[in-house]
Amino acid sequence: MRDPRIDEYARLLVERSTAVQPGWQVFVRATPLARPLLEAVIEQIARRGAYPIVQLAWETIGGPFAREAPLELLAEPAPLLLRIWEECDAFIMISAPENTREGSELSEERRQLLQQRIEPVRRRQMAMEVPWVICEYPHNAAAQDAGMTLSEYEEFVYGAVLLDWDAESARMKEIAAVFDGADEVRVVGDETDLTLSLRGRSGAVEDGHINMPGGEVFYSPVEDSVNGVVTFCEFPAVYFGHEVAGVRFRFEGGRIVEASATGGEAFLLNTLDTDEGARRLGELGIGCNPGIQRFTKNVGFDEKIAGTIHLAVGNSYASTGGKNVSSIHWDIVKDLRRGGRVYADGRLVQVDGVWKL
Repeated sequence: MRDPRIDEYARLLVERSTAVQPGWQVFVRATPLARPLLEAVIEQIARRGAYPIVQLAWETIGGPFAREAPLELLAEPAPLLLRIWEECDAFIMISAPENTREGSELSEERRQLLQQRIEPVRRRQMAMEVPWVICEYPHNAAAQDAGMTLSEYEEFVYGAVLLDWDAESARMKEIAAVFDGADEVRVVGDETDLTLSLRGRSGAVEDGHINMPGGEVFYSPVEDSVNGVVTFCEFPAVYFGHEVAGVRFRFEGGRIVEASATGGEAFLLNTLDTDEGARRLGELGIGCNPGIQRFTKNVGFDEKIAGTIHLAVGNSYASTGGKNVSSIHWDIVKDLRRGGRVYADGRLVQVDGVWKL
């Protein structure tokens, strides 16, 4: 018997997250460990009269091809795969890697070429041209990173995913209304005092559509508006299988002019030098998921922790007015639950992670 929560999860992905319609071609990417959820998703797609186009990969990032392919081949997707990316009607990506450090062995050059390789699909997704969702099937590697047994991690994942998303949507829209009407946002916390502008930008409420779990309100800040210092001293920044501790940025005129870390600094600096847009802020996200209260080293969950914000360096969302272009989009989480304050046009709206609306 399959866990009934898997079927509920699959229905959520197909019916709410991507709203699959009859006749659609839905690109579904997964790893073998995610087979139970993959099969349930395929069943749900079939029931809606649509076609699943399945890509099964042994590794989520990289893999044998990324390690061995000539560099000129690595930079471009296969023409047939590119055609699928361009013509499919929705994307569902299910993550369940055997090792959460996948990709960390790749050289900086190969990692950057992999980012370049997926640019066509990233561009389509960031502009919200088609519905898409990234999700996770609970597995041992992620449970170990989170310091949980697999059964504990399953409870955690389903507790964050299987929510009343209509109710969560209504609550988050109240939060978005505060920032939609604000020109300046100020974030104050441990070793942090940062200001940015949202003038002319509207936010997006992630209520179970793009990421699963949902549970954030996010914006694309005005590109040249970010000033001040932010220190991510509570949690490490995790990207491409690397952990970078104690990240600190100083912004001037929207650009990172100083960057440091207490651990993994070389990787941080190399990533920020990927391209011109990598040192600008692509996203301000506000964590709102009540089912997520602890750090797991999985940014898809950690960025939704209620009482946190996350800042993404690199590419911004065109759908929320963003204009910054980069081949990277690195979300880094700042915990505001102890001593943090958030201001909207000078009005104190959050203290210690608690809303004052």
